[in-house]
Amino acid sequence: MMIIKVFVIGAHGQIGQHLIKLLAARGHQVFAGVRDVTQLDKTTGITPVAFDLEALPATLATPLKGMDAVIFTAGSGGQTGADKTMLVDLDGAIKSMQATEAAGVARFIIVSALYTDDRSKWLGAMKPYYAAKYYADEWLRHHTNLAYTIIRPGGLTNDQPIDKVQLDTDQDVAGKIARADVATVIADTLENPRTVKRTFNVISGEKLIKNAINDL
Repeated sequence: MMIIKVFVIGAHGQIGQHLIKLLAARGHQVFAGVRDVTQLDKTTGITPVAFDLEALPATLATPLKGMDAVIFTAGSGGQTGADKTMLVDLDGAIKSMQATEAAGVARFIIVSALYTDDRSKWLGAMKPYYAAKYYADEWLRHHTNLAYTIIRPGGLTNDQPIDKVQLDTDQDVAGKIARADVATVIADTLENPRTVKRTFNVISGEKLIKNAINDL
């Protein structure tokens, strides 16, 4: 397997922390984008990098130069208001895409959410979150030339990983998935060229993650 130089945006988030450790364990060169580098302990194979999603795209492009891939796992979190959701999950995501292209990096993977394309499922306080995810995904697919993958997990849990999923492109699914399993899905997506220009949903299931991705 080729060693990949990868930049993870949102590396201090729950999925991000699982992901950077997993990628480093697989031998990749991991650059962990965080608002404050003191948020992460120094770990072999992981380089913390200051990355403020409220900065201009030109500023964000600088640390992305020379990377093989960029992965966006950032999110404003459930304790913030709609204003932060728009600044991070929408504008922060789009600025990251613009910065990735400006840096000359082709590969971009983003963590979205199940039901993003189905407005009938955008209920209550979650509406701004889904709107942000929807328009970020639309921008990635229709306003960039990036070799993208959009991963849409179901409800996120902190359960122990099972390394098995149901993965498909049909919106008519429902379920949950452990954050650690989402990290494995991202890592396997990064290593599999079949996932380029693909959008898929993922929940816990019966098929090994690597096999599910190979069967896309």
